Amino acid sequence: MSSWISRATESRNAQLATTAVVSGVVVASTILGLQKAKRMYRVADLKASIPDDGDDRNTQRLTEYGAASTVFAPSKEDERSVALAARARKGDYDDDLILEQLARNRVFLTDPGLAKLRDAFVIVVGCGGVGSHAAAALARSGCSKLRLIDFDQVTLSSLNRHAVATLADVGTPKVHCIRRRLEQITPWTHFECRNELFGEQTAATQLAPLNGQKPDYVIDAIDNIDSKVALLAYCHKNNLKVISSMGAGCKSDPTKIFIGDISTSTDDPLSKSTRRKLRLKGVKDGIPVVFSTERPGPGKAELQPLSETEFAKGNVGELGVLADFRVRILPVLGTMPAIFGLAVANHVILSLTGYPHEYLPSKSRDKMYDGILGALQGSEERLARHITQQDAQGLKIPITQDDVGYLVEEVYSGRSIISGLSTRLFLSRWHKPTGEFLDRSTPGQKNSRVQMKELVLMTKEEVAKHEKEVLKGGKNLEDVYDAATIARVEKRLAEEERFERFR
Repeated sequence: MSSWISRATESRNAQLATTAVVSGVVVASTILGLQKAKRMYRVADLKASIPDDGDDRNTQRLTEYGAASTVFAPSKEDERSVALAARARKGDYDDDLILEQLARNRVFLTDPGLAKLRDAFVIVVGCGGVGSHAAAALARSGCSKLRLIDFDQVTLSSLNRHAVATLADVGTPKVHCIRRRLEQITPWTHFECRNELFGEQTAATQLAPLNGQKPDYVIDAIDNIDSKVALLAYCHKNNLKVISSMGAGCKSDPTKIFIGDISTSTDDPLSKSTRRKLRLKGVKDGIPVVFSTERPGPGKAELQPLSETEFAKGNVGELGVLADFRVRILPVLGTMPAIFGLAVANHVILSLTGYPHEYLPSKSRDKMYDGILGALQGSEERLARHITQQDAQGLKIPITQDDVGYLVEEVYSGRSIISGLSTRLFLSRWHKPTGEFLDRSTPGQKNSRVQMKELVLMTKEEVAKHEKEVLKGGKNLEDVYDAATIARVEKRLAEEERFERFR
């Protein structure tokens, strides 16, 4: 061992390597030690800033809303409203007065319709700009049982779009803010407030019956895609009526707002991402949504990037309130969430009372999907004959009509990836097959190994050219397409491969 060390130290390369290793260890130790020291100093400063109980200071207690009591002390009006609401929920409120307050709704919806609304149990998930307006409209219209679910608090920036929040509510949970304000308007309404983040694991509890009554309707006003998808998928699976609000951010044209099936919603990034993930869970339609067809344009608001100072603070992922929530700035015109929320509430009221209403029809493109599926099977048969030099009749492909619909609508937005045209569309492999083309593991059955992440959408003419020159011919992609087209296709295929993890 000692002889090896002596030989190693005589080698100049070994000396340099040893020096580098030792230097790296010293530098790493110094950095880690400095970071630890900084953390210790910050903790010490924080502890020093906390007054002792014995100090002669004006300490403040926290209210049930989490805010300092001296700042958010209830007014005499608040106290009277709370007392009145408590008595009203116990029945100490004249029903004639309630009907008088609801008189305009009563003559519009008729007595039977209003009775249904007054008996309904509605859950509002997400109590920001959209959800607060929906909850307020429902309470004012007579819905007497509302469950409010939201984890967030009212902020100063909430006040441009929140239905009922005031400066005195800043720092309080949104669900309690809505309850406290609406109790002053409809004291007979029963509000069940859950200051919680909605999640897939807690859905069964959060959407559970209220005193044995199942939810008559669920309102999705969530702006986080994963939570939104979890809520809609749970409602669809468990036959709970639900309506979802799509994105109101960066929108300004109220004439472009529609209510329709989720399969018809277009020109909305939040809607597209939601539809895409729902299709991966087997849900392609049957959910009404409020959406805007307004498109971005010159001079219009756009999603704002974080400033350099925000990036300098640390990892971007650590800047959000929660891990999956956006940390970029989404411009919102205060009027638009209100319109979305009122449209949602309007739909719920009409549905619960049985009032006639019709919306945009769902796209019926099943025949088109069947045609594309048949063409793809024919293309795979021709390719199999070309590669194996054997009869490929009866070849099966692991692609369904729903898969075709997903690729056409969600991945390629109904347009050729090559030319952008939207007519005579077909699916084709992008790369020439490599390896074993067919699966013959089942006797008497031949299956193509094609996968969704290998398919691209083109026009009929583009598919014929691609099949002849690339899939069957000897040309490479670079010989047929320019660099920009290839990069565009590869980016889309890589994106689809990432989405496969949701399957």
